[in-house]
Amino acid sequence: MNKTVRAHTNIALIKYWGKADAQLRLPLMSSLSMTLDAFYTDTKIEKVTGPSQFYLNNEQQSAAASQRVFTYLKKLQDRFQVTGNLIVKSINHVPTSAGLASSSSAFAALAAAFCQCYELEVTPEELSRLARIGSGSASRSIYGGFAVWQKGDSDQTSYAYALDEKPAMDLHLLAVELNTKQKKISSTHGMKDAQSSPFFKPWLKRNDLELNEMIQAIKDNNFTALGQLAELNANEMHAINLTAQPEFTYFEPQTIQAIKLVEQLRAEGIECYYTIDAGPNIKVLCQLRNSKEIIQRFSSEFNNVKIVNASFGPGITYLD
Repeated sequence: MNKTVRAHTNIALIKYWGKADAQLRLPLMSSLSMTLDAFYTDTKIEKVTGPSQFYLNNEQQSAAASQRVFTYLKKLQDRFQVTGNLIVKSINHVPTSAGLASSSSAFAALAAAFCQCYELEVTPEELSRLARIGSGSASRSIYGGFAVWQKGDSDQTSYAYALDEKPAMDLHLLAVELNTKQKKISSTHGMKDAQSSPFFKPWLKRNDLELNEMIQAIKDNNFTALGQLAELNANEMHAINLTAQPEFTYFEPQTIQAIKLVEQLRAEGIECYYTIDAGPNIKVLCQLRNSKEIIQRFSSEFNNVKIVNASFGPGITYLD
């Protein structure tokens, strides 16, 4: 019997923002992420004699909405030389297309569920490559804790590996959901347009330096160094968006307000840092002892804001 696969989303602390090969989703830079326990996707795939169908959150999706899923699965079928119509059932425990990396858990779960369906034995490295074909960030969701996606230069060399699946670091991520609506600019379009910035190539040249500094901060269990570098890297990415030709941004007015609150908290001696992906929502990096105070301050400043306190999540798991 096929098992339901659970994959957790991840948040990049060293960002992936640009493709060297759009078809294979080979990145222009290496990246490093934290897998989160609070956000995940459960997926099950079964072979059927009838037409292929995709259910998301218990609702059958239209052909148009299902296209990306089945185009991806067809690529996997061709790769392994297998056939058959499929029913895909996914429950997504993360807002879709709101800058909370929903595609990372979605395609990691799809890749693993596909292998379950066809009884394919693959290594974590190979599973990471398969997930990457669906969504670049999904390559990192194969693993728990901290993961590194090495950019490589081919399908074989571009995959993620586990840096530390059970970190000792006291690190929490507060996902402040300012806006859960689908973003206006997809990550795919944003990554392409960002390369028109005059600062894109200089940022690319800093990738190895920042990645190695982040790896060292993790090895040293240095929360301050991790937070400072994550914030810098996120700001570099969004500065590139703002200097693209034409310029664009994922920020909303509340995003700026949230950034200012993090800076104010830090000035008051409550150590915390922010990171922001391709969306308006801010993620606050903090330690457990400060998480309650930070949540209270955000709740008092923003009306009806949802804040999820996340820590380290596991890699791919099988539920039944």
